[in-house]
Amino acid sequence: MTTRKDNLTTNTQHFEILDGLRGIAAVAVVIFHFMEIVFPDPPANIIAHGFLAVDFFFCLSGFVIAYAYGNRIGEMHIKDFFKARLIRLHPLVVLGSLIGLLGLLIHPLGAGPDNYSAGYIIILFLASILMIPFPFMPERYNNLFNLNAPSWSLFWEYVANILYATVLYKLARRYLLWLAIIAAVGLTILCYVRGSLLGGWGGTTFWDGGVRLAFSFTAGMVVYRYRIIIPNKLGFPGLALML
Repeated sequence: MTTRKDNLTTNTQHFEILDGLRGIAAVAVVIFHFMEIVFPDPPANIIAHGFLAVDFFFCLSGFVIAYAYGNRIGEMHIKDFFKARLIRLHPLVVLGSLIGLLGLLIHPLGAGPDNYSAGYIIILFLASILMIPFPFMPERYNNLFNLNAPSWSLFWEYVANILYATVLYKLARRYLLWLAIIAAVGLTILCYVRGSLLGGWGGTTFWDGGVRLAFSFTAGMVVYRYRIIIPNKLGFPGLALML
């Protein structure tokens, strides 16, 4: 007889090509930010849309979480799900916060610790490791997490995980599809109003991240739920170029 524990630990197929595409997307984001410094004028940036790799991460997350937990989350205690996700995500948050704190204390570039009280630095660090948005450093463009700027996307990743474990996994796929369509409309409106989708990382564009997440994450879930497969012979190189 199969025990409940066995059901909850059943391994699912690992898609190595997705790991590769995730790596390509991460490199694209790094190059994009570097090119932002070299070419402040977006038309001159050869990878001006590299920031959309973050949306790919959100979409990939929706697919992977639905695939990995879709058949067993109903049997899991919600705390077990969150524990698994914390173990998966939070070590990078803490590591990034420690590196950011060290960078602030050493301050090879920009404002150093002399510009802030010890209490303020402690608040910055605690906000960073606890994933509490604190966009109050103008010299760092009021990032949501000033010691670890890239973690804004992990913040929204946590939001997605909470919504998945409490609401999204229960939705019939037709309702999930409608939710993705509504999110797509919201994303279109956001792009029209803002002029781009380069938002979500700072205090003034906080909710942009939520809109980007809403569409991309639900789209990833829809791909899994509807088993959307497009046969092709592109292989990893072709898919990487498309990305």
